[in-house]
Amino acid sequence: MFVVCVTIQVKPEHLDAFVRATLENARATRQEPLSARFDVLQAEGDPTNLVLYEVYREREGHAAHQKTAHYLSWRDTVKDWMAAPRSAVKLENLFPGDEGF
Repeated sequence: MFVVCVTIQVKPEHLDAFVRATLENARATRQEPLSARFDVLQAEGDPTNLVLYEVYREREGHAAHQKTAHYLSWRDTVKDWMAAPRSAVKLENLFPGDEGF
């Protein structure tokens, strides 16, 4: 499994629209054949701090995701709604194993 954790700080005035667009992207991503999981998380105490937790069955799944129409639309829609550039950490899953997904 290949995991990507994306941290995003959203401008407060765009939070509702950002969440709506992100949930739409997450739902579409879950339909991709190599997507195992896509969680949208919001920080307790700071709703403008979000984390996207993405799990793909193979590394290539993330690359394929970034070429989809729904991802490209999301990226272009939300780019000016972020207070700072998003940051991502790419990880290899150690536990649970593939059977956990």
